[in-house]
Amino acid sequence: MSRRFIALAGNIGAGKTELCQFLCRRYGLRPFYEPNDANPYLADFYADMKAHAFKSQIWFLTHKFRLHRELEREEGAAVQDRTIYEDAEIFAQNLHLRRAIDERDWAVYQDLYRVVSQALRPPDLLIYLRAPVRTLRQRIRQRNRDFEQGVPAAYLRRLNELYEDWMARWKLSPIVTIESDRLDYLTDLVDRIDVLEQVERYL
Repeated sequence: MSRRFIALAGNIGAGKTELCQFLCRRYGLRPFYEPNDANPYLADFYADMKAHAFKSQIWFLTHKFRLHRELEREEGAAVQDRTIYEDAEIFAQNLHLRRAIDERDWAVYQDLYRVVSQALRPPDLLIYLRAPVRTLRQRIRQRNRDFEQGVPAAYLRRLNELYEDWMARWKLSPIVTIESDRLDYLTDLVDRIDVLEQVERYL
């Protein structure tokens, strides 16, 4: 799997981190995780989205670009937990639709994203984890990150809609869609075999 790049996509709580860890153990991939904890705006963003949305998304775009370029220099196979494409086409787009990012800032963000995305190598495979809002909220509660606990169901529902629209338009690589609602690829042998069979077609 020399220089393979697998990207994991999905809503908050869809199970990306667990799948990332599972694939790394199974195939010896190098993981690249979303830099949530390093974002100095994130807690403020969840407290007041309109005041901090643009700043938070610019921070994510900058750091995801740097992370993606580091991933491109990786000599072996790598897997990324959430992509720069999702930052722009799901999360930032949602904030713009909610008027948390105004038209002027959105135009600046879009211009920057277009320049950045054209300079990037797309993934060899995109794995999309799909889960209903009920499951997402349950997992968010279980992992108990303080800044996520107040995320409303309507916000998660809208993100799910944007993910479905984005998946319908994605053309940069093959897609494997995994229904992660009841999937247990960590302990259930049948689920594990099913995931591996889907992924290994592209490796």
